[in-house]
Amino acid sequence: MKNILLWFMLFLTSALLAENNTTYENLTLQEALDIVQKDNLEINIADFDRDVAKLGVKVANGYSYGKLDAQIMGMRSNDAGNVFGFKLQSREANFRDFGFSEFLGGVGQAIGMSNGDFTTFGQIMSDPAMSSQLLNTTPKDLNFPDTRNHFDTKLMYMIPLYTGGKLSNYRNIASKMVKMSRLDKQKVEAQKKYEVRKTFYDISLLYQFELDLTTIKNNIEKLKNATVQMRDEGYAKKTDLLEVESKLSNVERMLFQAQANKELSYQFLSFLLNNEVKSIKKISLNTFDCEVPLENILKRNRDIQKAKLGLEIQSKMVDVSKSSYKPEIGAFAEYGSSDDKFLNDFNEHDRYTIGLQAKINIFNGGIDNVKIEQEKIKRMKVKKQIELAKKGISLQYKKINTEIQNLDNQIDSIKKEIELMDEIYQAYQERYKEGLASINDVVIKQSLQIEKLLKLLELQNGRNEKILQIYKLAY
Repeated sequence: MKNILLWFMLFLTSALLAENNTTYENLTLQEALDIVQKDNLEINIADFDRDVAKLGVKVANGYSYGKLDAQIMGMRSNDAGNVFGFKLQSREANFRDFGFSEFLGGVGQAIGMSNGDFTTFGQIMSDPAMSSQLLNTTPKDLNFPDTRNHFDTKLMYMIPLYTGGKLSNYRNIASKMVKMSRLDKQKVEAQKKYEVRKTFYDISLLYQFELDLTTIKNNIEKLKNATVQMRDEGYAKKTDLLEVESKLSNVERMLFQAQANKELSYQFLSFLLNNEVKSIKKISLNTFDCEVPLENILKRNRDIQKAKLGLEIQSKMVDVSKSSYKPEIGAFAEYGSSDDKFLNDFNEHDRYTIGLQAKINIFNGGIDNVKIEQEKIKRMKVKKQIELAKKGISLQYKKINTEIQNLDNQIDSIKKEIELMDEIYQAYQERYKEGLASINDVVIKQSLQIEKLLKLLELQNGRNEKILQIYKLAY
């Protein structure tokens, strides 16, 4: 499964780099770090998150400028209430719309019955039967109006004047979220730079391992030539030569595997830089060290900085919750015109409304107070998280340094063992030529030498990784 993933990564990297024509040779570590900062895809994606956070600040600022809406509405109705309302809004209502035409008909009848005598007219109008008839008349013009079109056009503007500090706190939070996104990007940058450094040291280590294996291979080839001569002279057996050839084949296999791993590391480095890398300038493994004080790490660590920024944001959220007890004041203005035809006689039918609104929360079932307590508890939680992060990173720093010291001691010890094993191997090779040792003894010593070399590679790789972990904590 692991090999499948490695081959898939190689295929994916080749496909991505096919669109990029830049090829680097003899690339230095500093050049690689500059390139990964500029071209790495994950860092570029983090830039988008930062841009989104910046736009969030503009959104928060925009709420302070209020909101202006334009509304156009077209309707058609024969509903009595709607038609009457349409005419009033258009400033076109008349007494006929109230049903006065039918009311005046009853009054005219009373005038005819009085023959022009005002006293008689008054008596007729005061008659309960006549009054009841007139007042109970159902005006057709009012209750059954003709269908009417109605087009309403208006502008509406609303602006908050005072929100109890809610908007200013949200603006402050949005600004801090930009800083948070910047820290997130810096953390991605630190991770990618860690991977670049790690890959550089892996490749340099593999070059050194190849060199050591090549030396061993040359020694075995010399032993093979000596064994062939001794066999021709009758001093060695065919099985001696087979054992030497078997060991030579094993070293060649290890050499091929080291070369394949180096090629894979180059592919991964190309993926990180989003450019093809053919070769690098090897790094001296003996001078690779880490001298970053714990104080600097606690000051510069991104996780701790994010936690501190989170505490500032949470403090602002407490203030946002407290704003629920403060009044909110807003103003609004509306200007428009209505008619049965779209934008017809706009100035004659125009209207305006301005207003001011103020409200304050008096009682909300205690919910607002509970929300304030929730935010305060969250703030205390973040404080403890900062304290925990500092202690955790301090412990991690001390643990890694202890492991590095332990690895340094093991590396020094095994290097001495390798030097001794080489001398022992050379001595056994000479003894074999003199007939004082068997080829099996020589091969065993050679196997021990290779085993120590593999162990040295493992320890050096582990040491490099631990040092890079220290750098990652600081940067």
